[in-house]
Amino acid sequence: MKGRLNMLIVMADQLAPSALPFHSGPAKAPHMEALAAQGVIFDAAYCNSPLCSPSRVSFMTGRLPSRHGVYDNAAEFHSDIPTFAHHLRCAGYRTVLAGKMHFCGADQLHGFEQRLTTDIYPADFGWTPDWEHPHTRPGWYHDMSSVIQAGTCLRSNQIDYDEEVAFAAERLIYDHVRGTDERPLCLVVSLTHPHDPFAIPEHWWKLYADAEIPLPRVLPESVALHPHEERLRDVCNMVGAKISQDDVRRARHAYYGAISYVDDHLGRLLRALDATGLARDTLVIVTSDHGEMLGERGFWYKMSFFEGAARVPLIVHSPGRFAQRRVASAVSLVDILPTLEEIGRDGDLPRSLQDLDGRSLLPHLAGGAGHDEALGEYLAEGAIAPIVMIRRGRHKFVFSPPDPDQLYDVAADPDERLNLAETPQFQELRFRLRDEVSRRWDVAALDRAVRESQHRRHLVTAALAMGTRTSWDYQPPRDTSREYIRNHSDLGALEARARFPAARRTPE
Repeated sequence: MKGRLNMLIVMADQLAPSALPFHSGPAKAPHMEALAAQGVIFDAAYCNSPLCSPSRVSFMTGRLPSRHGVYDNAAEFHSDIPTFAHHLRCAGYRTVLAGKMHFCGADQLHGFEQRLTTDIYPADFGWTPDWEHPHTRPGWYHDMSSVIQAGTCLRSNQIDYDEEVAFAAERLIYDHVRGTDERPLCLVVSLTHPHDPFAIPEHWWKLYADAEIPLPRVLPESVALHPHEERLRDVCNMVGAKISQDDVRRARHAYYGAISYVDDHLGRLLRALDATGLARDTLVIVTSDHGEMLGERGFWYKMSFFEGAARVPLIVHSPGRFAQRRVASAVSLVDILPTLEEIGRDGDLPRSLQDLDGRSLLPHLAGGAGHDEALGEYLAEGAIAPIVMIRRGRHKFVFSPPDPDQLYDVAADPDERLNLAETPQFQELRFRLRDEVSRRWDVAALDRAVRESQHRRHLVTAALAMGTRTSWDYQPPRDTSREYIRNHSDLGALEARARFPAARRTPE
């Protein structure tokens, strides 16, 4: 197995490319910027569902939500669906996860040989949406408190979590080189920042002056609201919320500070790779599960296919293998699995990969012409029927049966101010894309499947709330009898194994 690339995949939660310096954004992220300066930057990378759990499962499986069945943040991820962790494990890799992946259901590994931390989010069905009652706002969902209460903090749930994740991942890198396992390593590190609530310790807040915080470019009064946006306003309790310009600036300020916080943890992992001698032979990928609207159009969070919510950063860094370049073609997170598999197996791909929605990014990475297409589905809160998206070339088309079509030229109109769906000269393109939607998706069947899944999960949730509860949340196993100094091993041998680098000479 020697000679193959190790893999470090870092996923930040709700990280919008427009905030990052290598996409002309204001955030200070020198470690990401350094990777981008030597790596391949994808300028039009998209999530396949602008919501955490379905997006992450698409990232892991190379399949769209309609095929893997994780429609929302409380749908079970079935154990018989292969992930890139399964594929790489079969290819001889050691697969390890540190941090959030929001797997719902009893299986909390999904191909990872080792998981270092619990998840920050619950693994049960308690967050199941209800399309039968679209006007009932779930009490557990986003509201505007994250924006109104934005600012500094000393600690938070998310700080506690990411500190644990970063420490565990850094130690794993050192444990790997101190151990006897010669397999290449695939380590996935998933941090929960810069996801709301928008609160960050003062150190990272002070990296930015108020004057450096830009306000949204697209004001709500400057664009017409689409019906899906109106529903999102209701589901996130935006209606009637009094949000001042100062609130908006503070929320964006904290968000940028949280990006710098994530970047510091990325730097910590990169230093560990360098110190252990692994950096030269490690492929590093930085991405996110979805974006963040950051007040554009008056909206926050994600849940739509506007650029702010659906685009994700994607850097692939392996200077010895791929020359620095930017890729303009549209790609998406389902493309990660076939890419990792092709790299991990040096091109010897199993037949099972023919059944994926994703396609390998190797042609793009090698400087050739790869595919130019991203597909998306949104099947969760704020929707009343499936919403599907096709991004190809300069155009993006969004379709849902009860809503007006959306068609944008994202090259000429990156802020998506002008919906071209009713413009006469775009009718041929619009109806061609509508025909493509009907060929790709059985939207009526998908609608039934989503509603049936919601009904089942509501019943199961109600039943499991009665009597004795058994949690599916991951409990990281830890045998402290094998850690630090114990009597099961010779002290000198134990200390020698734990020391890195090894001592240069032994006492006489």
